[in-house]
This record gives sequence, structure tokens and C-alpha cells, in this order.
Amino acid sequence: MEKITSKNNGIIKDTKKLISSSKARTQSGAFVLEGARLCFDVLNSVYKVKTVFITGKLFEKYPLETASLFDRADNSYLISEEVAEKLSDTENPQGIFAVCEIPENSSQPLGKKVIALDNVQDPANVGAIIRTAEALGISSIIAYNCCDIYNPKVLRASMGSVLRENIVICNNLEDYLKKLSAEYMIYSSVPSSSAQVITKTDFSKPAVCVIGNEANGVEENIKAVSHKLITIPMLGNAESLNASVAASIIMWEMLR
Repeated sequence: MEKITSKNNGIIKDTKKLISSSKARTQSGAFVLEGARLCFDVLNSVYKVKTVFITGKLFEKYPLETASLFDRADNSYLISEEVAEKLSDTENPQGIFAVCEIPENSSQPLGKKVIALDNVQDPANVGAIIRTAEALGISSIIAYNCCDIYNPKVLRASMGSVLRENIVICNNLEDYLKKLSAEYMIYSSVPSSSAQVITKTDFSKPAVCVIGNEANGVEENIKAVSHKLITIPMLGNAESLNASVAASIIMWEMLR
């Protein structure tokens, strides 16, 4: 296995771009997992591993898992602690990174219960929503004009759920929902007392529920193609809930 000790190595520079730049990820069709949890989670996913970088310390700590990851990868490199610090997007790097291929858009069936994200921009929110969706059993997530789901912050916040959930990247949510409306009830969540209270909403039929942008909510054209607008009743003075908190409540109600 080749060893890399220079922070100025071309392979390291290219990998760092994948970590820091959404544009680089899109152009190269690849993203980077960091940390033992995420890198070993990829072994139980359909994602193709292109390159693995690992420090000697991590190699000694996880010999069996590392061997499996090496078998899965096209290329593997032993890196110094200094190179690991250069690559890392965290304050305390663990010393393991995996460059993975971004797959083609999912063609799996959506299933009966689906969440659609409309312009949700905060990586922490997107990651938390994906993690909760997997935990609760939401079939699929539609992502429209959201932050990059392969952003390192999304990957960490999802705790690996990005690798396992059925995520559909959508370029035109309005048209997509129109097509789905023959088979699914389309709901949009809004902070409005005039909308139907979520606890009184019947989710027994196949359903898609739209979660809107943190500042502006669901777009008007998306509301227009929805069968119903739903709301989470609030007794306090807050005007709205955090997007990931609202999504969690909605997903729980959808699956009750």
C-alpha cells in the first residue's frame, strides 16, 4: 500500500476539494466520507468506494473493518497524521477517509410514505431529517433545490443514513408532485392556523408531505398542487418550528 506523507500531494489536494466544494463533487461525481463510523457504514451500502485513506493508528485499531474496506476500494493509501489533519473537516480527525462515487438518481419505488424537502438549506437540518426518516421507517426522501446531500455536515448529521435511505434528487418539484398526485395524497406543512391540524389528518393512504425552506416555508406553487395544507399546533409564542423538528413530528404522525 502506497504511503502519502506530503500535504501538498496532488491526490490529497483533489480529495480536499471534494470535501470542501459542492461544485467539485458534482463535476467529479464523487464525495468523501470521514470517520470510522461513516467509512465502515459504506460496507453495508450500495455505494462504490473509489479510494481509502487511513493512518497507521486507525489501521491498528480496526484491522478487520479496514481490510474489508480495502477489498471494496479501487485504491488505498496509508497517510500520515499531518495529512489526515489536512483532509479533515472536523476538529479532531480520526484518520480515515473514503472517496465514494455518487450514484445515478434512484429508480427504486418510493413506497407509501414519503417526505419531500423544498429548498431546505441547512446541512444539519437535512442530515437530521434523513436520519429520522430512516429511524421511523419513511420509505423515501425527495430533495428539491436543497443543500448538497453529500456535504460533510449532512453526512455527519445523518449518521450514515444518507448511505441507506432512498433519496431522489428532483429538479422540478411541482411537476413531480403533479405526477405523483394520482397515486399519493400530497400535503404541504405550513405554520398557519387555517391549515388542517396534523393530529386530525388521515395518513392511511400513500402520502407525500412537503417540508419547506427554513425562512420562507413551502413555495406557493407547491402549495397549489397539494391536496391539503397541514400544520402542527403550537401553544407558545414561537412563530414556527425548526425544519428538522417539524419534519420529525410530521413523520411520526404519518406513520402512527
